[in-house]
Amino acid sequence: MSLLTANDSKQTALLPPDERPALETDPTSDDKSSLGKIETSSSSHEAHEQSAHDAIESINSKDDPTTTERDPELALSRTETPQWSIFTHRQKSYIVATVAMAGFFSPLSANIYFPALNTLADDFNVTPSTINLTLTTYMIFQGLAPTVFGDLSDMAGRRPAYMIAFTVYLGACIGLANCKTFAALLVLRCLQSSGSSGTIALASGVVADVATSADRGIWMAWANCGPMIAPPLAPIIGGLFAQYTSWRWIFWFLVILAVTFLIPFLTTFPETGRNVVGNGSIPPQGWNKSLLNIVQTHRHPPNTTSLPPRRKLRFPNPLKVLPLLLEKDVALLLIYNSLIYSAFYDVMASFPYLLQLAPYNYNPLQIGLCFIPFGFGCLIAQPLSGRLMDWKFRQTAAKINYKIVKGKANDLQHFPLEQVRIAIALPFVLIGTAALLAYGWTMQYHAPLPVPLILQFTIGLNLTSAFNAMSVMLIDFYPLSPATATSANNLVRCLMGAGATAVVIQMIEAMGVGWCFTFVAGVVAITTPTLWVLGKWGPGWREGRRVRMQEQIRVKKAKAEAKEVEKRDG
Repeated sequence: MSLLTANDSKQTALLPPDERPALETDPTSDDKSSLGKIETSSSSHEAHEQSAHDAIESINSKDDPTTTERDPELALSRTETPQWSIFTHRQKSYIVATVAMAGFFSPLSANIYFPALNTLADDFNVTPSTINLTLTTYMIFQGLAPTVFGDLSDMAGRRPAYMIAFTVYLGACIGLANCKTFAALLVLRCLQSSGSSGTIALASGVVADVATSADRGIWMAWANCGPMIAPPLAPIIGGLFAQYTSWRWIFWFLVILAVTFLIPFLTTFPETGRNVVGNGSIPPQGWNKSLLNIVQTHRHPPNTTSLPPRRKLRFPNPLKVLPLLLEKDVALLLIYNSLIYSAFYDVMASFPYLLQLAPYNYNPLQIGLCFIPFGFGCLIAQPLSGRLMDWKFRQTAAKINYKIVKGKANDLQHFPLEQVRIAIALPFVLIGTAALLAYGWTMQYHAPLPVPLILQFTIGLNLTSAFNAMSVMLIDFYPLSPATATSANNLVRCLMGAGATAVVIQMIEAMGVGWCFTFVAGVVAITTPTLWVLGKWGPGWREGRRVRMQEQIRVKKAKAEAKEVEKRDG
């Protein structure tokens, strides 16, 4: 059976995959066909090639000439897929675990640095406010870089984007371990951020490649577990190096860890980009191949007719995220999400500064240990919010008699998607905001250390859960360009977070800790009605966007057909 058929129900095929009516065929359970391998076994090789051949024939069909441009949104939105992804459950588990480990490096590189801030300020003879500029610039590039890597991965595939990102990251870490001036530290931290931050957007793209909206919550939660393991571990590691060896060993440690990760990644990680391998049925080519792919290709040479045409690559366009910012629901979601992220980062960026003052007077290792409750709350937030999101999705589906077809794209046109995600995010926002307010005043009056640490755990758990729910909602809006959508999220949140970390120390010195975090909590509280606006008018805005996308596809198809007719007649 062909995995991609170009001529089935063309009106339905014009819709984005997550908004098509679900197919009536029974889904195949991932567990039944699980082979425990990332690549297709040799016994099913011929069947796999035939499926891939059918897929390419469908994509290159003369009845649908516009798909030869290899546009992912156009090709996928005009093609019926019996299964959203052919990867088995065990394969998906390996894929998501790998991207979780890759995502570990971005927050690791940010958080391992915090306990060494005071030491770095002394070594480079700068003030705490000045050394915080390395956090500000790090976050600026943490927002800018994913706009390049997101577009690159949606165009050329996930593996090439990962390889380029880690090459930049390794070079920056080696430079940081050897830097002699504050200017070099500032510039190299920007490069380090550029390489590592792309992994977060890429992880979201990979999850959207293999998971549908009905189960995306838990897969996204597991993908984010890697980034969330870093906050409790990184400050301890950074504190140990800063206290007992040298801050330079922080960056040598990151080099060693990155090389250790890259070896199995390059060997076994499969390409999942839907513009490159479709739902996994199209054989990867060139640098999209893992070493395991190359070995299997030598053992079982593919039929050349089953290979897709060579893709035309272009330079990644970081401005591709800007149209997303013009959508009403997306803009509101991004701004509100960014305010929560800024509040989250204000706590982390100011904590080392506050703990070095009386009555605490802590050294780097002690400061690092104090980050454990905060990071532990962030870690728990991922599986908790993911399972709650999937539970709420199923509960709402049962309530409105909506049929979920496991493993396949479901019609979300009339599904209250916004309300489902907001119902999970809102309680977490309210609790997290209250904890922010209390945290500021406990630090103001020098409460016993367990009190602010418990509040930090509460902040990490609740704000991370809220952020996760809203990030998944954004990917639900753009299932065909998930990395680009996540890049837009990173751009807005990191730019706003950079501004927040740049001024938080000055705000504390001018206003006091209590009033500083009262202001931060107040901003979050005042803007929280944004969620009500999204719940009320968001579905209408989403439907309007779907209609516009459908019309754009129709116009593009008409132009391509007219051009084909003109060429044939000429």
